[in-house]
Amino acid sequence: MAANASGIAGEIDRKSGVPIYVQLREILRTYIATSCPPGSGLPSERDLAERFGLARMTVRQAIDALVGEEVIERVVGLGTFVRKPKLDLQVKLTSYSEEMQRRGMVPAAKVLSFEQIAASAFLARELQLEEGTPLVRFRRLLLADNEPMSVDENFIPAHRVPGLLDGEPPTSLYNVLSEQFGLVMEWGEDMIEATAASPSTARLLNVEIGSPLLKIQRHAFVARAMVDYSVSFYRADRYKLWVPLQRPGVRPTRNYASGYRQQ
Repeated sequence: MAANASGIAGEIDRKSGVPIYVQLREILRTYIATSCPPGSGLPSERDLAERFGLARMTVRQAIDALVGEEVIERVVGLGTFVRKPKLDLQVKLTSYSEEMQRRGMVPAAKVLSFEQIAASAFLARELQLEEGTPLVRFRRLLLADNEPMSVDENFIPAHRVPGLLDGEPPTSLYNVLSEQFGLVMEWGEDMIEATAASPSTARLLNVEIGSPLLKIQRHAFVARAMVDYSVSFYRADRYKLWVPLQRPGVRPTRNYASGYRQQ
């Protein structure tokens, strides 16, 4: 339900040199930051126009500015809502659980499959193995604060992890690979592309079919041996990709905050 504009503090100063729509934009920004949780509705343009004594066009200009900044979003037929903030996605060989906890969110995972399969021609090529080689397939739906965030699917040569399938599915795959099998991922290669949600993936992520997703394919190595091939689908409405850049040969001057690539 949309809020009532009468509860918004602040007034327009018509003698100020600051454009009126900019003043309204900042009043709304403060109101959103202090009073509106993500997903809550904003007052209608008509309600805002009456509250501040402005033309609808001026109100729309202020709203358009906040939509452009991804502070709010319009939903056709429903109104204007506060956007959920996007999480920075900095791809690293570290733990999803640790990163979510660092952000003050509660991580969880739903296991979709944990089984042994024979490598298809495609998987054999990606893992540089013979077709038909036994693989452990581990597919999960990852959540934060009970909201679906991504679908992850890992493929590991079965001979690398004898007995893995005898126990419960791991809560942290890379920790188990390191602690039980001595497989410490040293480096990897990621291929990142935009894609659209298939019907099955859309259902898992609770988005519309065809919604934009970030697809990340990873090859992870121990020394020169490839140990894990994975495919992940991230909700593009909840993530933005952050890639720190460094000129070769130049000493870093900034300590980058720890990001993640869940496993």
